[in-house]
Amino acid sequence: MTFDLRRLLDEHRPDSHRLFAEHVNPRFASVLRTIGFDRFFVRAEGQYLWDAQGHRYLDFLGGYAVCNVGRNHPTVKQALSDCLDMDLPSMVQFDAPPLAGMLARELTRRIGRGLDRVYFTNSGTEGVEAAIKFARAATGRPGILFAERGFHGLTTGALSLNGCQSFRQGFGPFLPETRMVRFGDLADLEGALRAGDVAAFLVEPVQGKGVHIAPNGYLASASRLCHKYGALFVADEVQTGICRTGEFLAIDHDQGCEPDMVVLSKALSGGLVPVGAVMVRQRVWDKTFSSLDRAIIHSSTFHMGALAMAAGLAVLHVCDAEQLAARAKRMGALLRDGLDELRQRYDFVKAVRQQGLMVAVEFGAPKSLGLRAAWTAMNAIEPDLFAQAAVMPLFEDHRIMCQVAGHGQPTVKFVPPLVIDESDVAWAVAAFDDVLREMHGLGGPAPKLFARLGRNALTRRSYEVAATESGMGDE
Repeated sequence: MTFDLRRLLDEHRPDSHRLFAEHVNPRFASVLRTIGFDRFFVRAEGQYLWDAQGHRYLDFLGGYAVCNVGRNHPTVKQALSDCLDMDLPSMVQFDAPPLAGMLARELTRRIGRGLDRVYFTNSGTEGVEAAIKFARAATGRPGILFAERGFHGLTTGALSLNGCQSFRQGFGPFLPETRMVRFGDLADLEGALRAGDVAAFLVEPVQGKGVHIAPNGYLASASRLCHKYGALFVADEVQTGICRTGEFLAIDHDQGCEPDMVVLSKALSGGLVPVGAVMVRQRVWDKTFSSLDRAIIHSSTFHMGALAMAAGLAVLHVCDAEQLAARAKRMGALLRDGLDELRQRYDFVKAVRQQGLMVAVEFGAPKSLGLRAAWTAMNAIEPDLFAQAAVMPLFEDHRIMCQVAGHGQPTVKFVPPLVIDESDVAWAVAAFDDVLREMHGLGGPAPKLFARLGRNALTRRSYEVAATESGMGDE
């Protein structure tokens, strides 16, 4: 019998949420229904998604900043197709894959700074885990510093460096000798480094949870402080790298920043094949892979797969050919200006933060007594609710996909593909204007939010009852 993927998808698409809930993650399926995100997407191209009814959506989530070159970019697809057609001997393991060498050369050429060795991974989390090991091997020290609100992944080692308690709850104890410092506070960092046991300080140049941007000069000064005290400086560019912030790396905005390692992933994949990379200084590499019998002391089965390497090479080609760094800078500034004009008109909007196409709109307590009461009431229930009151109508009414920036943060975050154009920015700003106008209406955002949640909960409950009667259940 012939395997027909298209036929399988066509047959099972009406049941996709049921199948996901039954066999993957029933709680997440319930969340999608509750917030109104339970759509059946059937096609994706560039910055757009289409559902089964033919409606077009503007993707301002970008797969969590994975789709920098846009979804299903033809150049990346062609590279993967060519790779498959060539019947390459991928994952021989005892060989030196030529595509890996080529991708490493292209990365080192763009990044420089003496980061001449590349360890490939399957994800950003794996890159962080590798950086922890390499730092301890290179320094002989156990300590790892991380920043408040920092996010570096959810495996045990990476979770030990997570500045958000909601992700950590229930999974301790964590790696010993991991300590948190205040983001942007050089005095706090130096105080932690003085202990003399720190192997590395691992930090995002722009924090993904909330789009908090490092102060001018902080990254360069932090790298110098690390080196002064014999520690390594590791830049987590998993979300900020590959042109996202208007430069190839976010640390490029801070002249004089000298990292010992840079962790990349997400956008290097083209949104199609998992791939990541850890850029490493020679002296760090030599301390880790220190002899012939330690030549593969750190490794992974899939870390140099031919498809992954081909995707990475194609993505870098697209970034250059389409000048995506410059585009991110230009479109990001246009989006920021539009949102900042809204900030000046709407009392709930406290701040707009932007670097390239990482953009956040933070809500805050308004001056108006009536609106302040609505703000206080909603935050007493759950701090995320206020941002959710914007995210839901942006999606349901305006077909714009985005997200709440992080747990306990009243912030909406935009990380669209870097291929968006002026019309997309106008679409997003006009939609946000409409949503803010409603949020500032009589009674504030709470009544409409709770009406939406109630309606979706009823739909979800009906679905769950039907599922239970069919024997599926929610556990």
